[in-house]
Amino acid sequence: MALLFGKNTSKAYLYASLTVLFWSTVATAFKIALREMSNVQMLLVANTTSLFVFLVVLIVNRKTADLRKTDVAGLCLSSLQGLLNPFAYYLILFKAYSILPAQVAQPANFVWPIVLMALSALLLKQPLRTKGVLALFISFIGILILSSQGDLRSFVVAEPLGVGLALLSSLVWALFWVLNLKDKRDNMSKLFFGSLFSTIYVLLLSYATGDVYDIFSKPIIPAIYIGFFEMGITYIVWLRALQLAESTGNISNFIYLTPFVSLIFIRFVLHEKLYYTSVIGLCFIVGGILVGQLKRSPE
Repeated sequence: MALLFGKNTSKAYLYASLTVLFWSTVATAFKIALREMSNVQMLLVANTTSLFVFLVVLIVNRKTADLRKTDVAGLCLSSLQGLLNPFAYYLILFKAYSILPAQVAQPANFVWPIVLMALSALLLKQPLRTKGVLALFISFIGILILSSQGDLRSFVVAEPLGVGLALLSSLVWALFWVLNLKDKRDNMSKLFFGSLFSTIYVLLLSYATGDVYDIFSKPIIPAIYIGFFEMGITYIVWLRALQLAESTGNISNFIYLTPFVSLIFIRFVLHEKLYYTSVIGLCFIVGGILVGQLKRSPE
C-alpha cells in the first residue's frame, strides 16, 4: 500500500476506514441505549464521556496550554457552538431515533451536506448553481422514498414527526458547520470547549427534567460507547485522516460508505427487517450529495 499511495496516504485511508467503521455502529448503539434511557440521560452520559476523551487527548499530546490561549471571544463562540452541537443536535437526533427505525433515522440525518449547501447559499452568499438545485431535488426524492418505510405505493411519510426531527438535526449540524468554518482556532480546543459548554447545558437540563436522579440505575454502557465512538475519539481519527490525505476530496468521499455499512449492523445486531425503500432512498440521498459535489467542467 505504501508503495502504491505513499506512507501518509496509506495512513489516511486507514484512519478513514476506522472512521467509517466506528460511525457505522452508532445508529445501532443509539437504539440500544434508548431502550432504557431518555434522550437527555443519553446525552448527559455521552457528552461527559466525550469531554473526558478530549481532555485525555490534550494531556497526552501536551496541548493543554493551548486551552489557555482561548480568549473571551473564543469562549463566547464555543458557548454557541456547544449549544448547537453536541447539545441541540444530539437531543433532537436521539429523539428522532426514539420514534423511527434506525434504518430510516440514520439516512434521513445524513442529508446535512445538502442542507449545508443550501445554507451556504443563504448565509454565505455562495451561488446555488444548477447542480445544487438538482442535488436538492434528488435527495428530497430519497427522503420521500426512505420515509415510506416499505410502502412506496402510497408514498406517505409513515412517521412525519420522527422524519422532521431527523431533518431538523441536519439543519442544526449544518448551522454548526457554517459557524465552525469561521472559527480558526485549533481543532482540539474547539472540540474541548464545545463539549464542555454542552455538558453544562445538558447537566442543567437533566436537573430541570429530573433525568439526572436515576441515571445510575440505568445501563449506561451503550451511552458511554456513543460518547467514545460517536462524539469523541472518532472525530480525532477523522481529522487525522484529513490531515494526512494528499487529496481531502478523495478521503471525504469515504464517509459516504458509513450509512451503507450501518445497515449491516442494523440488520444483524438490532435485527430490523430492512425495507427495500431504505436502500433505494439512501442511494438517492448519497447520489444527491455526490451530484452537489461535482466540479464544473472546464469551458
